[in-house]
Amino acid sequence: MIRVLLADDQSLIRGALATLLDLESDLTVVAQVGRGDEVVPAAIEADADVALIDIEMPGMDGIGATEALRAALPSCRVLIVTTFGRPGYMRRAVEAGASGFVVKDTPSEHLAEAVRRLHAGLRAFDPSLTEESLVSGPSPLTVRERDVLRAAEGGAPVRQIASELFLSLGTVRNHLSSAIGKTHTTTRAEAARAARDAGWL
Repeated sequence: MIRVLLADDQSLIRGALATLLDLESDLTVVAQVGRGDEVVPAAIEADADVALIDIEMPGMDGIGATEALRAALPSCRVLIVTTFGRPGYMRRAVEAGASGFVVKDTPSEHLAEAVRRLHAGLRAFDPSLTEESLVSGPSPLTVRERDVLRAAEGGAPVRQIASELFLSLGTVRNHLSSAIGKTHTTTRAEAARAARDAGWL
């Protein structure tokens, strides 16, 4: 039996996925969590073989949870299952150690097959997203530019962002200016939105 962990903050989605996967004779759902920071302890305790992880969750996002899980339990493969089918998200998930990436409207038989592929040491990626990711290329933003844009998303003033990130006011302004240029926008709010839409944040 392939032991599966589900991580999704929507209990209805989690329950539906568990029901669908448990119908498969070779799959069993051994743990379910609703927060990203619960993934590692649950996976270790349940000795999960494959973790299905959503991107947007409280506590820690799916990218961070993937990275943490791969470091703590390398034998557990990660399949990102998300509503957000964005090439930037897929690229970041792969960089974090995910072996697969599918969107939530994937047919159940394809999802089960993706779990089997990962357990067999293979990969499973949404074909259209893979092609789009290759065309769009990697995120042009630096790590610090991403940090500054994330902090700016809620409309925080430059002084607050500088304080939160332990940067000077000038450095924050430079990062914001650079991010605005790279996203071809005119304001930091637009830059943050464009970066979020592209899956770079």
